[in-house]
Amino acid sequence: MASNGFRPLDEKSLVEYIKATPSLSSKLGNNLEGLQIKEVGDGNLNFVFIVIGPSGSVVIKQALPYIRCIGESWPMTKERAYFEASTLKEHGHLCPDHVPEVYHFDRTMCLIGMRYIEPPHIILRKGLIAGIEYPFLAEHISEYMARTLFYTSLLYRSTTEHKRAVAEYCGNVELCRLTEQVVFSDPYKVSQYNHWTSPYLDSDAEAVRTDNILKLEVAGLKSMFCERAQALVHGDLHTGSVMVTHDSTQVIDPEFGFYGPMGFDVGAFLGNLILAYFAQDGHADQGNDRKVYKEWILKTIVETWNLFHKKFIVLWDEHRDGSGEAYLPDIYNNPELQLLVKQKYMKDLFHDTLGFGAAKMIRRIVGVAHVEDFEAITDAAKRADCERQALSFAKMLLKERRKFEAITDVISSIQHLHS
Repeated sequence: MASNGFRPLDEKSLVEYIKATPSLSSKLGNNLEGLQIKEVGDGNLNFVFIVIGPSGSVVIKQALPYIRCIGESWPMTKERAYFEASTLKEHGHLCPDHVPEVYHFDRTMCLIGMRYIEPPHIILRKGLIAGIEYPFLAEHISEYMARTLFYTSLLYRSTTEHKRAVAEYCGNVELCRLTEQVVFSDPYKVSQYNHWTSPYLDSDAEAVRTDNILKLEVAGLKSMFCERAQALVHGDLHTGSVMVTHDSTQVIDPEFGFYGPMGFDVGAFLGNLILAYFAQDGHADQGNDRKVYKEWILKTIVETWNLFHKKFIVLWDEHRDGSGEAYLPDIYNNPELQLLVKQKYMKDLFHDTLGFGAAKMIRRIVGVAHVEDFEAITDAAKRADCERQALSFAKMLLKERRKFEAITDVISSIQHLHS
């Protein structure tokens, strides 16, 4: 596997690597005696080492040349580490409160050294399964999305700056192609990687593969994903890519980062919250029927979109006379026209968000990679029931998203289906 200087590290060789790397050893106070190193990469793609010393801590993430959860039969570019480090740095510059700092990047070794997001932070998805409320989640994630998406778009940038950045991120084509396959293609055909809660959802999976209107809509979303370089998106902004405490929110793992449609990020996050909502009945028990928690999830969905909308518009107003070239001030100079422009832009973004959110929901139920929200429901019949409701809602949302005027309409539709 050693090629061009790349070698996969283990706990022993990692210590030698840190010793030889001042930007990492300094974060550990140059005290490398008695380091605790734990490999925690439970994801699909990478090695992740937590390194804790008496004088500091760091996380080391190394990309492998294949998909870890499948093995060497599915090769995967190591270059994704470069795009992850680049996106972390760019998004961290734009939203330092909610993105961990990068200390070190080694392109040859496909290795990133970054801030260790310390306990009691946990992965948001695990918190949602456990039924924990996060009062600042909507506030924080809307801030992250508004800042990262606005400042990397043509509302803020010149076309020259934008094109240069788009060209750079076009190099992340392999991870984009992975998304194209698992989100927009595989669920709609017979694929060796697809699976679902069988036999309960056999007919539901077949219904997805034979739904012509659904396929037409998905084709439109796929072309937008492939062709629309709107902003630097995280590219995989689900509830497993966010770490939280009661009052802290940190966005991690942007290795799928590229210039794409803004709604892909916003939709991924909201779609995963909707999946968490539909999974709650499977986690309810005699001690807790989860009704109050389900209401909190719905409230968080509403607040996340509404706060994102508000913050995005505030940034737009602040930089109305800046270098952004989407709407030149000497053309769009009267208040009435400015209002029309914003209304159209945000309405389109809302419908993109609903479409991509629905597509992300569908792939998590009948595609290759599922979510723990459902997988943790041990009773297969109960799990299938939750998944079927989520799938029904997602199909309707994908096909009818343009009928929705406000996020509250979406919530009403969820409640109607779930009553």
